[in-house]
Parts: sequence; structure tokens; C-alpha cells
Amino acid sequence: LVYDLVVQPRQLLAAAEAASRRPGLTFVLDHLGKPPIASGRYEPWASRVRALAARENTVCKLSGMVTEASWARWTTADLRPYAEAALEAFGPDRVMYGSDWPVCLLAAEYPEVMATARTLTDALTEAERA
Repeated sequence: LVYDLVVQPRQLLAAAEAASRRPGLTFVLDHLGKPPIASGRYEPWASRVRALAARENTVCKLSGMVTEASWARWTTADLRPYAEAALEAFGPDRVMYGSDWPVCLLAAEYPEVMATARTLTDALTEAERA
């Protein structure tokens, strides 16, 4: 079984505790834990994501970022610090792509979301992308 975590940043430490209590269960963090991209705040979200990622039974979906940013004015640069934090915390082998379709359509068309995900992961090797 896999348990998807659709949580807000304030709930990430509780999610980490749950993952600690169930080491045989895989927990999937959806939408990077909904970082506050629109406000530009990075902490305490980043520290809490690292705490969750310290549990080996957790993985993260690179998804939902465009709807956490300013819907009308987001840029790839706005999203990059959050994507890089997740990739650093979980490592490329524990991060997967998630489209967040159709919700992403509130802020971007699907081809733009896909292109942005590719750009955000352009530093990864082919093996890391597989």
C-alpha cells in the first residue's frame, strides 16, 4: 500500500511522525507539501520537507507548483528554489513527476506545466530522470 500525503506546510512534521511510525508503508508527498510560492517564503516549509525526507519510506511528487504560485504571473524562476529543495531533500530517485491536471489549468496549460517540469529538472542526468 501507498499513502498519499496531501498536506499543508504546517502538517509536514505530523506527516514525518506518521512515516516514522509506519516504516513498512510508503508515503507520497503530493505537490511538494504545498510550499508558499506566491508569498516567496521558503522557511519553515523547506526544513519541514527535509524532516519528512529523512524518512526512507517517503517520496515526493514534483507537482502542483503553478497553483501555489501567483496564477497570473508565475515564472519558472519562482518555482525553482522549491523544486531544488525537494530534489535535494529526497534525491532524484525519490522524486516523481505529477501533473496536477486538471487543477493546474487554473494557472497554466498542460504543455507549459510539462515544459516547466523539464526545465526544473534539466540539471539531472538521463539516469536520474529515468
